[in-house]
Amino acid sequence: MSVRIATFNVENLMNRFDFSGYRNELQQDRALALFDIRNEAEYREIERARTIAHTDDTRQLSALAIAATRADILCLQEVDNIEALKAFEYGYLFKMIGAGYRHKHMTPGNDSRGIDVAVMLRDETAHGEPIEFVRMVSHAHVTYEEFALHSPVLAELGIEPFERIFRRDCLEIDLKIGGKRFTLYCLHFKSMGGARNGMDGRTATMPVRMAEAKAVRRIITDRFGARAGDKRWAICGDLNDYAERVVITGDAVSGYQFSPVRENGSSVDVLTKGGFAVNAVERRPELDRWTLYHTRGPQERHLCQLDYILLSPALARTNALATPDIVRNGQPFRTLFPPGQEVERFPRIGWDRPKASDHCPVALTVDLL
Repeated sequence: MSVRIATFNVENLMNRFDFSGYRNELQQDRALALFDIRNEAEYREIERARTIAHTDDTRQLSALAIAATRADILCLQEVDNIEALKAFEYGYLFKMIGAGYRHKHMTPGNDSRGIDVAVMLRDETAHGEPIEFVRMVSHAHVTYEEFALHSPVLAELGIEPFERIFRRDCLEIDLKIGGKRFTLYCLHFKSMGGARNGMDGRTATMPVRMAEAKAVRRIITDRFGARAGDKRWAICGDLNDYAERVVITGDAVSGYQFSPVRENGSSVDVLTKGGFAVNAVERRPELDRWTLYHTRGPQERHLCQLDYILLSPALARTNALATPDIVRNGQPFRTLFPPGQEVERFPRIGWDRPKASDHCPVALTVDLL
């Protein structure tokens, strides 16, 4: 029997308004920055109208991207709360596509903005096998001290031993699919952000993601013991890090060049080291593994994989030929595709927005033998 799983960062699936941009320009939408807004009350009125109009376009495209995964089980990142998830599933996924995801599971994590990880399930797989929810465990409470992961490097960042490791959560979901046990770990690691303390954003935040990855590895080892590699489990989510990237140079006139570069270190390596977990996306060609286009102008452009489906060794062995699909039809037109990878965009995709997300959904069919 087989089940199709997918992961997707839907980017700010909110059911509340964020008015912080009135006092913090870094949080202000760029369209509002064009206008002379006289007071906070006016700002709030305009922000509501802008958000509602922008959200409808975005969520239609998010729904199309999810539909394209054909997933039975869907891991999502950046979901505000269960009410927002229910409204999105019913108002967009179900009404636009039908055959919705009737079962939704999430719990509050540690994100200061309130965006959490969530899992949605169909009643059964595409082949008619029942999908049974068994239990959900949040690991949002785990501290650096509890897992002995505090270090001088973290202390230099101002992080105390008593603080929680996960910036969101490591959500552990136990399922039975056609009677076969399967465990899913839904993640969203610390974001990179901008440059700070004389370092680029990725380097400055790496110690946090390294601790998160070590914590995930320990959670799985503690759960399954020495035979963890023989069990059916998968790690899905936005790890906000990459072991390799495709650097883009050139321009539209002279032509673009796409050069693969391997990183010296990555928090992803913590999870794949020694064959602990297998990055299924690496089965795709080197230039075709990316799930996000990053740019800070012509001097800093690359494609990279931030979104992962990592398989246990047992699942990797029984699915040795299974290769993930990456849905890129929801990417804005500004995204630079390597030669031969261009896809037809969903209707109404814009140059920068509307878009389904900056992230591409990743989907994989696995056999549970």
